[in-house]
Amino acid sequence: MITWPDHTTDDRPPITLTATGGIDRASHHRLDEAWLGAAWSHPTTRCFVVSGGQVLIEDTGGGGAELVTMPSFDAPLTEAHRYFLGIDEDGVRYFALQKDALPGRMDDAARPAGLREAGTLLSERDAQLMVHAVALENWQRMHRFCSRCGERTVIAAAGHIRRCPACGGEHYPRTDPAVIMLVTDPQGRALLGRQVHWPKGRFSTLAGFVEPGESIEQAVVREAGEEAGVTIGRVEYVASQPWPFPSSLMLGFVAHATSTEIRVDGEEIEEARWFSREELGAAFASGEVLPPSGISIAARLIELWYGQPLPDPL
Repeated sequence: MITWPDHTTDDRPPITLTATGGIDRASHHRLDEAWLGAAWSHPTTRCFVVSGGQVLIEDTGGGGAELVTMPSFDAPLTEAHRYFLGIDEDGVRYFALQKDALPGRMDDAARPAGLREAGTLLSERDAQLMVHAVALENWQRMHRFCSRCGERTVIAAAGHIRRCPACGGEHYPRTDPAVIMLVTDPQGRALLGRQVHWPKGRFSTLAGFVEPGESIEQAVVREAGEEAGVTIGRVEYVASQPWPFPSSLMLGFVAHATSTEIRVDGEEIEEARWFSREELGAAFASGEVLPPSGISIAARLIELWYGQPLPDPL
């Protein structure tokens, strides 16, 4: 059973991008063209442009930001690339518009931002709208043709289906499951690794994609063995996180190792080390180890074991 050292359940830090923010996706409306048309024309409807995984945000002070939205009657023209995202608690409908470029702003107050930056600055509502829009935009850009016959597909269900007019095939947004795990040993230490392309000192949890025909628990065991050479016994699920970089769902685990000898693969993981809580705290304080980004579930998994918030990543 997973426990939080010196913490209660209510002390658990939230996982970024997982809160609904009061948004009801209202998927039952996606095939109702009359309702969608009326919703788009409603005076309270808000929309925003997504392009290349970026949106416009505006700083609000105090380290926060808000998504720049506009009434539908002020929206830039688009053909079919208008995606219904849902309805908030006040009944406001939200749409995302996929364009080749973000619109300019006369007041220069807004700036473009990707999800890695904006995800930690936006409110829960705005972050949920953005993560939905970015995931849809990436899927739409990458899956324009039918995988069955090669014909160009058309958008349906307010951006959530692509249909093939030739063979009748329907294609749905793709999500690639990936496991991310904090590996611990019988001494209570945590195994952290550093990828080859990361800055010096940056350490985080192990992770990898689930392979065809494999359970998520099997993927945890395999990835820990491939990346660090350790053997895994018990595996405990913790939480998940949408991760549209470009189309993943991160499935978070604590994995209990039955061996401690480390053999990194040298291709993806360059270095891996066992840390006690005291050793990791000292490494943070000295700057020897840099924590993972606060937007990632990796930080939450480490905090689950560490027992306190991690320092801000540099």
